[in-house]
Amino acid sequence: MNRCAVLGSPIAHSLSPVIHTRAYEVLGIADDWQYGRHEVDEAGLASFIAGCGPEWVGLSCTAPLKRVLLDLGEASDRARLLGSGNTFLFNDGSPLVENTDVTGLVGAFARSGVTAASSALLLGNGATARSALHALAEMGVRDALVLARSEDNARASLAELGETLGVRLAYAPWGTVPDADAADVLVSTVSAPLEPSVAAGLVGMVAACFDATYNHYPTELDRAARFAGIVQLSGLDLLVGQALDQIRLMTGRTCPAEPLLEVAHAALGGTR
Repeated sequence: MNRCAVLGSPIAHSLSPVIHTRAYEVLGIADDWQYGRHEVDEAGLASFIAGCGPEWVGLSCTAPLKRVLLDLGEASDRARLLGSGNTFLFNDGSPLVENTDVTGLVGAFARSGVTAASSALLLGNGATARSALHALAEMGVRDALVLARSEDNARASLAELGETLGVRLAYAPWGTVPDADAADVLVSTVSAPLEPSVAAGLVGMVAACFDATYNHYPTELDRAARFAGIVQLSGLDLLVGQALDQIRLMTGRTCPAEPLLEVAHAALGGTR
């Protein structure tokens, strides 16, 4: 039996077991692959990995493990640049660390028909915002306006990364509709709610909108995007997107997205 699992703390809420198990069913490998869930904190990660036997193939790692994971295997250039990894591959004793949040977001946009962009609005400045900035750069974005509560914090988190990626960053206050040119896409990485008028104003500036939140779906951004008739993606699209890349890395097989999106929505008690 090939074993994989998601680790983190807290972890009981994770939808990863539902998503990966459904992928194994779709791929016809459910009899040979098992995906579990384990409560593991930063202090316990190294010992958990050390205790895994030869049947273990890969791990999905969520908060608070994404930074410490980099020290436990050979990190990809992407994971090292972002200072964050979410995927651990045992790789026959030569462990690898990858960040599939980036490819997950790029893939989610691509499945919705958005394969390229040159400008963006980016809400937030945390770890997810850094991954989103990398994804936007891969899509061709060269100008991004960052909306954050603290410009100083946003600059500290994103400025050097933006320079490395070749993305020019400007800054505006959180919770406002900036007096700026229209952009191709909007990516929100914050869970704090927006006023409906602000959400509508931001959505009116773009042709596609992604909101990383899924446990409070639909958000005001989701509602505004649907009302405006533009491309609208939620955190479930990212969750499934990054899982698709993990499944490929762990099993060597490519799974379609739709069955995984369906089971994820169903697990939250909703429909697409």
